[in-house]
Order: sequence, then structure tokens, then C-alpha cells
Amino acid sequence: MNFASDNIVGASPPVLQALTQANVGAMAAYGGDEITRRVKARFNEIFEREVSVFLVTTGTAANALALSSAVPPYGLCVCHREAHVIDDECGAPEFFMHGAKLAGLPGVGAKLTAEGVSAYLRGLPRAVKQMPPKALSISQVSECGLVYDLGELKELGDLCREHGLAFHMDGARFANALVSLGCTPAEMTWKQGVDILSFGGTKNGCLMAEAIVVFRPELAESLDYRSKRAGQIVSKGRLISAQFEGYFAGDHWYENARHANRLAKLLSAGLSELPGVRLAWETQANEVFPIIPAAMDKALKEAGVLYHPWTELSLPAGETVGPNEALIRLVLSFATREEDVHRVLAIARSASSRQAAE
Repeated sequence: MNFASDNIVGASPPVLQALTQANVGAMAAYGGDEITRRVKARFNEIFEREVSVFLVTTGTAANALALSSAVPPYGLCVCHREAHVIDDECGAPEFFMHGAKLAGLPGVGAKLTAEGVSAYLRGLPRAVKQMPPKALSISQVSECGLVYDLGELKELGDLCREHGLAFHMDGARFANALVSLGCTPAEMTWKQGVDILSFGGTKNGCLMAEAIVVFRPELAESLDYRSKRAGQIVSKGRLISAQFEGYFAGDHWYENARHANRLAKLLSAGLSELPGVRLAWETQANEVFPIIPAAMDKALKEAGVLYHPWTELSLPAGETVGPNEALIRLVLSFATREEDVHRVLAIARSASSRQAAE
């Protein structure tokens, strides 16, 4: 029972079927094929406007290249201090930005607020010695499983316009956030001021497919060249595009995200009923962050349940993890089985009962 992440499982059947079909015969290389043309047109439909789309193989490539198009080498990109771009990508964004910096700010649940970002920007000295802010990057879903609602996104978008910042969204779990909010892709992005998006597919059913979606045309001008220099213009590009074709067909991507989110709610509700268990943050997408007794943590691990411990850095005010407690992350995916969720809950209940009897 593996709840370590949503990128530990393979591709979903419709994606694999589309790949198998695309594998037959010869097609133009380097994205010049008909499948890629269809997929790029589909992105236009999804976002209700013409967009520039650059297909890449990893989320790190999508984030690093997206930010490199928005931030010059002397510039600053503001993000949360636990954001994936600053904490989990081995300096790739700074590398591809050719020396630009990421500035990590605090925020409960790994989310930024317009008020907090504004205060930080106002406090920056205006001198050549200080790198000027050029972009804001947020994770949707955040690293603590929280979703920015449309009002929060609009406030951040308005702030970016006020300060002349490019607004980047790391959408590794884009579909999970989308179904959580019940809105359209357009409403969650450019209609709230997002300029450039890292559109994730790998965590939600693709084998290895991500996209950079650009809403502000000038940010797209250099991305073909940047992608080539980064080794992300793939000769058999149709095999990336085909994954998205299977992913989007019949709204399969929505179905996958709804499944993962539903099971996360089921697991979250079940754990929350147990004595000594509380949620560090509300379950809003496909990740659950419970604070559990150490004995329950031990029982789950001994039963073969796989998951990661999590950082306490962005806990709400007044919340702490005690010496006999553990804060853990459990991630649900499109491939998670409901029976495995019930098995985890049964193990947790048994551990709770044993502890109560001692």
C-alpha cells in the first residue's frame, strides 16, 4: 500500500492506448506531427483562448524553463519558502534563469497571501545592489495540499500587475485543484492574472508529459530556443503529445483527479474520527496531512503502508507536533484503490484501539 506520492504509479489505460496508436508508422519529428498540432489546438479549447504551448518531459523542466522566460539573470522570483521550485528542484530554476534568485516567503499551509507578498515587496530597497523582483510563483496545489481559491488568485494577480511581476503557477496537480474548485481552467489561470503555467500531467495519469502554457505572448518568444538548449524538444515529440491526447479524451483527466480527491476525502474523514488524530491542514485535493500518535505511525509502517513524514514549517499558528506524534503525508492517485484506503483505516483503528486499552 503505497501512499508516498501520486507519481509512483504508471500511466492510465487511455494514455497508454493513445501512446500505442501513436507509435505506429512514421511521423514528422520534433513536434511537427499531426498529433502535436491537435493537442496544441486542444489546449486552446481548454483555456478558451489562443495560448502558446511547449511540451516537455518533466515538471522540473516546465518550472525552470517557464521562470527563465520571465526572470532575467539579475532578477528575483518570489515564491513560498517550501515551494517545489525552491525546495525540490536542485537549483534548476536558478540554473536556467542564469543566476537569478528565488526568494522564499513564509505562509500557513505553504500558501502565499497578497498581503504578505505586498509587505515583502514594499520592504525591498530600490537600489542597484538589490535584485529587482520580476516574477511571483505559486504552487496550485500547495506543498501542504491546499488550493488557492479564485479570490486569492485574483488578489495575487492584481498585485503582480501593480508591481509589474510575471505571475507563474506551478500546476503539477493542476487537475486536482481544478476539480476541487469546480471551475474552468480559464477561470483558475489567465482570468485571474496568471501569465504562465506549468501544466502537470504526469501525476494524474500521464507517463511522462508536462506542458508550459503561456498566456502572455512575449513570454513565449524565447521558449523554443530555451527548450532546445535544455534538451526538451524531443525528436519523437508525438509520444509526448499522444499522452495528452489520451489524457484529455472524454475528460479522462477530470475523472482521474475526481477519483484521487474523493479517496483523499474518504481517508481524511476516517482518520479524523480516531482519538489523537487531527489534520495539520484541511484536505482540499488529493493529499492528506494527519498528525497521528507515534504508536499509530509505527503500526502503519509495520503493516507495509508507505508514506513520507512532513515538515512542520507551515503549520497554523498554535499548532505543534508533540514528542509522541508524527506529521505525515498520504497521497492518493488516479490508481489508488478504495479497498486500500479502507485497509489503512482499519490498521489505524486497530492501533488506536490498542493504545486506548493500554
